Amino acid sequence: MSTRSVKQIIAAVSVSDGAGVKIKRSIGLNAQLRFDPFLMLDCFGSEQADDYIKGFPPHPHRGFETVTYMLDGHMLHEDHLGNKGHLKSGGVQWMTAGRGIIHSEMPQQEAGLMRGFQLWLNLPAAEKMKPAAYVDLPPERIPQTEPMPGIRVKVIAGNFQHAGSTLAGPINGLSTEPQFYDIRLSAGSELTITLPEQHHALLYPFSGEVTVKTAANHQQVKEHQAGLLTQGSDVTLTAASAVSLLLLAAKPIAETVVQYGPFVMNSAAEIEQAIRDYQQGTLTNAGPASQITLNNPA
Repeated sequence: MSTRSVKQIIAAVSVSDGAGVKIKRSIGLNAQLRFDPFLMLDCFGSEQADDYIKGFPPHPHRGFETVTYMLDGHMLHEDHLGNKGHLKSGGVQWMTAGRGIIHSEMPQQEAGLMRGFQLWLNLPAAEKMKPAAYVDLPPERIPQTEPMPGIRVKVIAGNFQHAGSTLAGPINGLSTEPQFYDIRLSAGSELTITLPEQHHALLYPFSGEVTVKTAANHQQVKEHQAGLLTQGSDVTLTAASAVSLLLLAAKPIAETVVQYGPFVMNSAAEIEQAIRDYQQGTLTNAGPASQITLNNPA
């Protein structure tokens, strides 16, 4: 059994996207700052409406998956498939763009705090052109556990393993086997989590800072930093003061990534085809939508 440590820190940088939404981007700032299969990780959060009010008007995607996790606030998703989903505090939207989807994400509030994340997760070449799929997960569909006093974990995807017990999240069965946890640690607490040994994994504290503990050293990951972890089985987290963080892990794909804005493929020729398909109105021509299989579907 090997313990994971921090191998690289990527500090989030303030940028804007969509129609001027202010975000903090860590993974995906440039092509060298991807972490297979994680393409991009954005954190948005503001009480100033001007920072988010214009939202993300209709735009296309091809070749990957997007995961939007809303901590606070209310956004509306609409897409060309006819899906219409209200993403509210604590909810998750998991979308497989596949061959192509055109969607929008627009704020449904004119004031107050809007805070959350969007993750871009790559698809292997064999799945990049499959039909699009979409699912809404309201807060009550996301299981949580308190593995010990002062610690709470929400399991959005994968299987949370701790001290010999397992809690399965609603999203499972995808080829990259993603693990997506929202972890809250109180001051002075310590948590050891078992992850699939060959998965790439990272931490992102969005409130406070966390320490990754190994026998050799203690490595700190500060607020709004992505801490990329070495491969291994266990990761031990400690908190000197209260911290909230995401822990993400997934099976690497090990394929060439070629990206042009909202299109992520394996070659320049495939990118050029995606652009032509979008311009000609055929990006989304793939028959009926596919399905994302859920554990314990409602």
